[in-house]
Amino acid sequence: MKYGYYALLLLGVISCKEIGVSDQSIDKNNSQNEVVRDEIPTPQLHLEQANRLAQLPLHCLETEYPNKMGHVTASPEDQKRPTVQHPVFYGCFDWHSAVHGYWSAITLIKNFPELDQREELLQKIQRNLTEENIQVEIAYLNTKDNTSFERTYGWAWLLKLQQELDSWDSKEGEKLTQILQPLSDVVAERYVEYLPKLNYAIRVGEHSNTAFGMAFAYDYAVHAQNEALKTTIEAKAKEFYLNDTGCPISWEPSGYDFLSPCLEEIDIMRRILPAAPFHSWVKDFLPEIEKGLLDIQIGKVSDRTDGKLVHIDGLNLSRAWVLYGLAAQHPQYSNLTEIADAHMTNTLPHLVADDYAGGHWLGTFAIYALQNAENVP
Repeated sequence: MKYGYYALLLLGVISCKEIGVSDQSIDKNNSQNEVVRDEIPTPQLHLEQANRLAQLPLHCLETEYPNKMGHVTASPEDQKRPTVQHPVFYGCFDWHSAVHGYWSAITLIKNFPELDQREELLQKIQRNLTEENIQVEIAYLNTKDNTSFERTYGWAWLLKLQQELDSWDSKEGEKLTQILQPLSDVVAERYVEYLPKLNYAIRVGEHSNTAFGMAFAYDYAVHAQNEALKTTIEAKAKEFYLNDTGCPISWEPSGYDFLSPCLEEIDIMRRILPAAPFHSWVKDFLPEIEKGLLDIQIGKVSDRTDGKLVHIDGLNLSRAWVLYGLAAQHPQYSNLTEIADAHMTNTLPHLVADDYAGGHWLGTFAIYALQNAENVP
């Protein structure tokens, strides 16, 4: 299924200053890695662009087909249509994309009260996100053959959605957050059960990346004051990553990556380590960052109608949000924002692909990257 309107949606997403970057002056002996620049491109999300972006969840949240179920079938009776199997998260091609489609919709509604499509989006959300439907989603996760369903990528986005709803100060937000909470509780418990049993980190650039799954879950644990989840993630992240050195970022990306294995490690470790230990760790893990010499080429996509090859657009956006997040938390790495800006400004125009292969999910990555850009001083 193709949607031609995707070709126009994101053309206006980014409002940037004119780019006039001077020669960068980096003192390689300066641990602060200060960079002298003129006008830096500043990605911004305005109401006009939000109205365009809102079309993405608006058109995919209730689009049942095509659909990649990711389902383990135990009997003929298990062959159910998506709206029956997952009465909340049946749209946007697959479960995790439906989850973060809801996140995109809620994020835009929250931040832009005058959003043109606000009421239509709310109606779709409220029509599907009901107490009865959430109980069906929970029952599915409790079936014997699907307890690991969407582990941990979909789990991570589900907790990110819960966090977004929790912070929505409105009568709609209050009701929806209560409806979703029982499913989020199940997912949080699954994390606590699962992570201690995972003996080795999964270091790929796709859905099962352990660092990504823990980073979003850690944000939720801190937000929700879920101490069991928080301490479980802290312990496992240190076990997996604290002794890592010399991450071979020059080997990246792999052909289907939408996450950077090296940068995702940084994203979780910056969350759990105090400043001094983190800087010491980064110096050994990815020395190029401490030296101000990080050089990663923007990923290139050969065919945006191919659901796997278009992952590289997502990689560029997720790299950007990690670098923005790092610069926002530790300003001595502010030089990294230029790399992030380059990835954003190069990739966003290509989100115009008129194919559902990228259209059902890349909008979320763009919104999350833009959110992180806003946090950089």
